Amino acid sequence: MTITRITSGQPINSVQKIGLDLVSVLGGGRDIVLAIDITESVGLNDEGHIRLRQIIEDSLKPGDSVYIVPFAQDITLGKVVSEANPLGEPLYLSSKNKENIDKILEKIPSKPDTHLYGTDIQRAELKIYQAIAQINQNRLQKNQPLKRQSVVWITDAPLFTKPGITSQIWVETAADSPFRNAESSESKQREGWIQALPIQKRSLSIVTKDNKEYKLTVVDIAPTVQEFCTPVPGGQETCLVNPYLIRQLWLTGLISLLVLLAIIWLVIKLYRVQKKWYLTVSFETQTNPEDQKCSLPNNKRIAIGEDDSTCHDSIDCPGGEVKAYLERKGEKLYLVPNKKLVPIYYNGKEITSHTLINKSSFRLNLPDDYKRDYEIYIKVKK
Repeated sequence: MTITRITSGQPINSVQKIGLDLVSVLGGGRDIVLAIDITESVGLNDEGHIRLRQIIEDSLKPGDSVYIVPFAQDITLGKVVSEANPLGEPLYLSSKNKENIDKILEKIPSKPDTHLYGTDIQRAELKIYQAIAQINQNRLQKNQPLKRQSVVWITDAPLFTKPGITSQIWVETAADSPFRNAESSESKQREGWIQALPIQKRSLSIVTKDNKEYKLTVVDIAPTVQEFCTPVPGGQETCLVNPYLIRQLWLTGLISLLVLLAIIWLVIKLYRVQKKWYLTVSFETQTNPEDQKCSLPNNKRIAIGEDDSTCHDSIDCPGGEVKAYLERKGEKLYLVPNKKLVPIYYNGKEITSHTLINKSSFRLNLPDDYKRDYEIYIKVKK
């Protein structure tokens, strides 16, 4: 596909930032740029190499893409680059083993280039920040997950200086560099990218054997792209970020919704299972009957007839023996006849085995030895 060269765009809102961050987490991996000043004034010493080895061995993760970018008056990739790969082909860390780590370490310049001098730091900043923005923008155009990005700067030149760098700030910038002029297009582009990218930086000073100082600065950039919203006919506008987020996150959103609904259902289910039931028992054959109240927790039974030490409660009935049990299993209620097979009727049918009661109110008939009916009416409140 045709790659569009990117320029700094409109700010994205907080919801879009959260969405882009989620896309990068789901996609995995990061872009790590090792931007190394290879002029003699830096000359990576032993401590510098130790620090770089620490970064590579301890902080890189499988899925990371590593770009090694030497620079002086300009970045010197020594390879053909394109809009699709503005920093050249990265070293992809498929797994974190010694072989892959060594491949990255081997690509790091071990000595300064004595033929190079004069670090144009603002030129390096422009090209690297624009390039990493282009890399993520390419992913947006291809509907691929964005990545978090970091630039590790190793240089004695000052970073994030104001446009129009002077010799008092940094003497090595060439006199004819457009970055000497704060109003040049290059200076404005650099400033635009520094403002457009969500940058956080941390620095560490390193002293060389000549008692000179340079810095190792890590610049972390949250996953971002450049938003462009354009008016279209019909009072509408077309934008880049929201449609991209919909394409990237619709399945994740659907799965998250289903998981949330499942959790809600499970919580409700557990609540209903643990909630006590309350039974109201009416004795219609008694004179001036009084209703009896019983409670029934989950996995407990109520004895019908007389007290039973194995039961949570009991329903008083004449006869002096347990005629049956009401047994709760989760959200189901069962009528369980006594093993002695004392007659008990539910819905006019004699019960001889576990029987599911699927109504919240029901009648039971417990005839005595003389076949006289003894009906009770039970109402269950769940």
